[in-house]
Amino acid sequence: MAKTHTRVAAYFKPSAWALEPEHSTFAPSSKWSNKDMDPVPPHERTWTTVNYIAYWISDATNAAVWELASSMLATGLSWRQALPAIAVGHIIISVVMVLNGTIGARLHVAFPVLNRSSFGVGMRVSSVYPSPDIDRRHGYLILANANITTSGIMCYFLYWLIQFPFMLISPQKIRWLFMAKALVVPGMWLAMLIWAMVKVPPRDGLFVQHATLHGSDLSWAWLSALNSALGIYSTLAVNIPDFTRYAKNERAQYVQIAIIPIAFTLCGFIGMAVTSAGMVLYGQTLWDPLKLINQWDNRAAAFFASFAWVLTTLGTNISANSLSAANDMTVLFPRYINIRRGQVLCALLGGWALCPWEILATAEGFLTFINGYTVFLGPFAGIMVTDYWFLHKGKVDVPSMYRPHGRYRYTYGFNWRAVLAILCSVPPLFPGWINSINTGIKVGSGAVHIFAFAWIFGFVVASTVYYTASMLFPAMETYIPEAILSDDVDSDSSRTSESRRTRRASRRRLRRLQGSSPRNRREVYDRRHGGK
Repeated sequence: MAKTHTRVAAYFKPSAWALEPEHSTFAPSSKWSNKDMDPVPPHERTWTTVNYIAYWISDATNAAVWELASSMLATGLSWRQALPAIAVGHIIISVVMVLNGTIGARLHVAFPVLNRSSFGVGMRVSSVYPSPDIDRRHGYLILANANITTSGIMCYFLYWLIQFPFMLISPQKIRWLFMAKALVVPGMWLAMLIWAMVKVPPRDGLFVQHATLHGSDLSWAWLSALNSALGIYSTLAVNIPDFTRYAKNERAQYVQIAIIPIAFTLCGFIGMAVTSAGMVLYGQTLWDPLKLINQWDNRAAAFFASFAWVLTTLGTNISANSLSAANDMTVLFPRYINIRRGQVLCALLGGWALCPWEILATAEGFLTFINGYTVFLGPFAGIMVTDYWFLHKGKVDVPSMYRPHGRYRYTYGFNWRAVLAILCSVPPLFPGWINSINTGIKVGSGAVHIFAFAWIFGFVVASTVYYTASMLFPAMETYIPEAILSDDVDSDSSRTSESRRTRRASRRRLRRLQGSSPRNRREVYDRRHGGK
């Protein structure tokens, strides 16, 4: 009995959960990195152009995209105003996606590690998007003010159990799930579009509906719709390096600039067309596709459509939620959390503690949630683009991103220029955000209008402030004549399969960058750049 008690007590000690120490490529200890945080070695860079096409088709055909488009109709816009907002928003986000995606494909590091070069090694930036798609089915409410019923929570729990094993699959292999989803789910979307067109021809449904807003109200509603289009994948606009780090080469992910606006605009149109048909058939705006399926008399069709929605939600939760959150958690506690453990924590916290079904209670609440993310993520995206492309022009030092006392330490681990940019761009959006949550709190029309284009405001203001501060007060230690990449440094822990000729070329290049030819390159690198 005593032995059993001792074993149980030992299980709750932090040391029992510590990951097996692996000699990291650049970090001085397991406190700063682990295998999942290190630069991706060449043999694990497996994502091709086809994989990125499948990835975005998979993400475009998800319930949140459908609900984004159809909820715009519920707020008073017609499809003629909503569709251009979706198209313009995704054209803008695709440009940012490729700019930040190229950084990941070149450096092969995750988003939280990459941000150390602009925010400092002491800053831990996180971008988690908890948005499982829930159907509030008929049944008894668990609580009087809850937005999910007993049957709904049972269905959600079943879905959660189905999804859980997929979170244990490595990022290199999960791409096959996106391939399967890209082959199966678009057929269901097309079938629902055909059903809507047959039941309610566009001349009787979609084309005869007009906006219920006019004048300045219509203009601000359109800007808010644009902001929602930017917000729905604003998380991936900053943490896309979590996926492009696995690209075979940086060209493999260039296709994002075309596939994102095309796929999301088409899917947005389908969502609006089917929702418009539902308005004619059922007399209400069923902006949630699962609520529309509930109206069908054909239970077989409802079953197969629901199965496809389970698959699409599963893929989206992994791509946009759990993998990104896992990378964030890994950088917070690399000694105890890797990507697999991070996804498990995300399943528990994001899946239950945050009560994601509350997000889908109303169309207005859903759009408010989407817009709320733009308050923070627009500035982050602007700082990332400005730092890498316009200030350092791609010349960054990957090994120093893993060293607490390297060139990216800045001031006590923080880059005050980035902090200043956040302080100038985020707080002005708070009043409008608060008003969108509770319209009873009056903040003035100016604050409300600024919040209507929060992502663009945050991106432009943060970029401008960060660039100006960095030019006036440059952090000279971060500027180097040439980029130093993970492949340039040959260390004992390097997990590459370079040929001897390539290794010699890498050594010569590193010696040229460092201005000497020592025997122990790692030691000299540490001494010259302050690494420990």
